[in-house]
Amino acid sequence: MIQSFMRTVRACRKQVQTFLLASCIGAAVLTPCASMAQNLGTTPATGQAVQGQTAAQPEGAFLNAVNWLCNVICPVGAGIAVVATILQWRSGRSWLPSAMTAGGLICVSGILRLIEYFIAQGQAIG
Repeated sequence: MIQSFMRTVRACRKQVQTFLLASCIGAAVLTPCASMAQNLGTTPATGQAVQGQTAAQPEGAFLNAVNWLCNVICPVGAGIAVVATILQWRSGRSWLPSAMTAGGLICVSGILRLIEYFIAQGQAIG
C-alpha cells in the first residue's frame, strides 16, 4: 500500500510541488489578513506580546518565543514523531528513535512550562 502511494507521488511530483508552492504563497499572502482579524474586543492584537508588555520589550519578545515553543512547536513536533513511530513500527523498522524524540519534545515543553510557572510564582513573592 505504501509502495503504491509512493509510486503515485513520484508520478505526480511536479503537480505536488506546484500545489505546495501555491499553498505557501497563498498562506504568506493571507497571513496579514488573519493577524488583523484577531482582536481583543475593540482593538486589534497585532504587535502585542503578552498582557502588560509590548513586543518591543526584550522580556515580552522572549516570553512570546517561549510560549510559541511550549505551546506550538514542541507539541506539534511530538505529534508528528508519534505518527512516525506508529508508521515505523507498522512497517517493521526501528521505532525507538522517533519515540524518544516524541518523549523528548513533550519533556522540553513540560520543563519550559514548569520554569514559566516557577517564575510567575516567584514574582508574586515580595
